[in-house]
Amino acid sequence: MWLPLLVKRLNHADMQKKGLKLTAEEIYDVNNASLKDAIGQLGGFCTGEFVSSQGLLLTNHHCGYDAIQSHSTTQNNILQNGFFAATKTDELKNPGLFVDVLVRMEDVTGKVLEGITPQTTELVRSATIQQRQRELAGAAKENGQYVAYVRDFFGGNEYYLFVYQRFGDVRLVGAPPEAVGKFGGDTDNWMWPRHTGDFSMFRVYADKDNKPTAGFQEGNRPYVPKKHLPVSLQGVSEGDFSMVFGFPGRTQRFLPAAGLQMMLEQTNPARIKLRDTRLKLWKEDMDRDPALRLAYASKYANIANYWKYYIGQNEGIKRLKTVDQKKAEEAALQQWIAADATRTEQYGKVLTDIDRAYAGLREYNLSSQYVNEAAFGTEIITLAARMQRIYSDFKGAGTVAPNPDAARRAAEELKEPVAEHFKDYSAATDKKVFAALLALYMQDVPKDQQPEVFQTIEKQYGGSTQKYADYVFANSFLTSKAKTDAFLAAPTLAKLEADPGFKTYQSIYTNYIQNILPKMQALQADLVRANRLYVAALREKNPTKVYSPDANSTLRLSYGSVRAYKGRDAVNYNYFTTAQGILEKQNNADPEFVVPTKEEQLLLGKDYGRFADKDGTLHVAFITDNDITGGNSGSPVINGRGELIGLAFDGNWEAMTGDLAYDPELKRCINADIRYVLWCIEKLGGAKHIVDEMTIVSNGPNPGAASAADPVGGSDAKPGKMKVKTKKKGKEAASM
Repeated sequence: MWLPLLVKRLNHADMQKKGLKLTAEEIYDVNNASLKDAIGQLGGFCTGEFVSSQGLLLTNHHCGYDAIQSHSTTQNNILQNGFFAATKTDELKNPGLFVDVLVRMEDVTGKVLEGITPQTTELVRSATIQQRQRELAGAAKENGQYVAYVRDFFGGNEYYLFVYQRFGDVRLVGAPPEAVGKFGGDTDNWMWPRHTGDFSMFRVYADKDNKPTAGFQEGNRPYVPKKHLPVSLQGVSEGDFSMVFGFPGRTQRFLPAAGLQMMLEQTNPARIKLRDTRLKLWKEDMDRDPALRLAYASKYANIANYWKYYIGQNEGIKRLKTVDQKKAEEAALQQWIAADATRTEQYGKVLTDIDRAYAGLREYNLSSQYVNEAAFGTEIITLAARMQRIYSDFKGAGTVAPNPDAARRAAEELKEPVAEHFKDYSAATDKKVFAALLALYMQDVPKDQQPEVFQTIEKQYGGSTQKYADYVFANSFLTSKAKTDAFLAAPTLAKLEADPGFKTYQSIYTNYIQNILPKMQALQADLVRANRLYVAALREKNPTKVYSPDANSTLRLSYGSVRAYKGRDAVNYNYFTTAQGILEKQNNADPEFVVPTKEEQLLLGKDYGRFADKDGTLHVAFITDNDITGGNSGSPVINGRGELIGLAFDGNWEAMTGDLAYDPELKRCINADIRYVLWCIEKLGGAKHIVDEMTIVSNGPNPGAASAADPVGGSDAKPGKMKVKTKKKGKEAASM
């Protein structure tokens, strides 16, 4: 997951060997339009790419899922039926949704660490760095013109500044039926082979000067990106160059063995257990009530995604013996450290300090996980947490005096979020979850770390969380929109303090803040220093190895090849799937494998049009060995000429440890073939006008081979047209 800023120095020569035809400047350039300008971060959690000169943004269906669901009703269920705007006036607004487009990134390590030495105390070091990060980001914002932040890399050994334009007017253009966009459901999630049309489309709008606006404004017009991606109909062959450009969320590949063990033995089992409980209870009610199914669809999908991920990650850690590998690596590192007096002085205690910190964290880790997954796994508690600011303003604390006016302003600001909360809420369902998760909390967390509310449950309700749930949900205003609205209209401290839902939250929150968090923070402070030195020692020990920094939601580039793999003994996976697999998996009695009637008819009739592969089939998905993780969802998969060939949407089960350790033999990126995406838009969705808006490339050999022409896509390219530059002096030149 390479920083585009450093591609010229670190990666470009290797990328060329694999089939890249672009210059490093065509990938990342501050002064001229480059590939980076065609990539955006959607909502802070996914990636999207511009595919037209009119701000058309392509991403995954699961990235647009919440927006699609929010516009759906039982009378007009576009989540179920699909949606494609016939004209721009039919596009659907999404308040709060935004797209960030990178302006520039800059190495500011020298500025951040200036004057800091090994003798600088951790307290002074941390405070100094945070202040400098704020100052550098503040200056780069240029009075609110940009969004900017400074992120640490390699455990705090390096720092980079990122500056973005944030576009707040983002409208839904289209999405296939859920049966297409989520085909395979939880069963196929994280699995290969796949047959999912995982895409949705938005349009980014700007003001008359092509500048971002904070939200919808009358007079806004489609944003004209500096670059957009040409779309290739050529398909892929095994060995073709592939590049993924996007915003991977988080990896932990420098996590030491002790951290891996805590994840394997404590963290992941707790997450799996608590999410499994919540999902089963939700699904019981969703299966009984179509309206509830629609209301909870997005929430269910979000929780289920990483529930399965944690299961696969634990299985992978065991199967690949990841902990043992880390221990061997650490033993070799310790031996290297001990062989030199200077290294011993600098790094000698690092691994011991890491082990000691994790031993301490294990004592409180379950408490932390159960606060996040059990307490905040209930919707009444998450809503109660939103009332904390009102409570704090009314109450005051320490040197802060009570401020009733501020409390009333906070209440006013909550009215819209509260309306959004209750739009997709079932108190009856939440009560079942509340009772079940609190019961597990009482059962699994050490008694001396539990909040006082559990003593109340023991004494007054005989230890029955169900009886307590009955009381809370019968008496809390937080279970009703009307009652919550009435409170927000005339908030008082007395009413908030008396509410049993808020009291439950307060007990859990106060216990965590006072009794759990301080102990964990002290241990984590020791761990921060030890981890920083651990990573520095690894890089010093292996000076010829080019390390990729862990993902942290900043723009990254991954390059590799279209590549099949062997999953296990006697199981060899092909590198692509076809529409035949959709029909083979079809089971209209199973909601996960329904095939819409129109799609079935088109596929049975082999009505693939111009989107058929050269072998006459319709390719649905393909795999590459690109390095991705959460946040890469929706990322463009780009060929050697800079053309869009697919959308990254998942990883494979055999490499679920990928966020902890990259395995090039097993790690695969699962991608929707762009030709299937276009087929779904044009043939299935009847929205040819959307495809016509794109720059379609349909001639020339597959990427990775010598080419006589390179397409150009940018704000100057007309929809549906193509520009080419021919060879000059034996070298191909492509402009993106």
